[in-house]
Amino acid sequence: MPPLFARLDVSGLAAEPGAPPAARVLSGSPRFTTWSLEERPGGLYAGVWESTPGAWRVEYDEWEYCRILSGVSVITEDGGEPNRVAAGDSFIIRPGFRGVWEVVETTRKEYVVRL
Repeated sequence: MPPLFARLDVSGLAAEPGAPPAARVLSGSPRFTTWSLEERPGGLYAGVWESTPGAWRVEYDEWEYCRILSGVSVITEDGGEPNRVAAGDSFIIRPGFRGVWEVVETTRKEYVVRL
């Protein structure tokens, strides 16, 4: 059984490469790196995610808490105002969110997702 206390530390974890689906990309060529620290039955996930610059359409069916560790992104809900987020910012995205995530400067975040 793993310890019941775990730091969000990616050292020694395998990085998982990724990218948004090509049909959702609006600009650039964003590439993701994800370090998964927690994956629980029932849909609870935690880890660290990083993306290179670009913009793509997003659709959230899950709830997500994020804390930006570095970089700058702009998250815009369809019909809403742009939200600039940078190192030190924390926020949640609720299920049903539809919009655009634009990475202006390579962005790294900690995340907790609940399905």
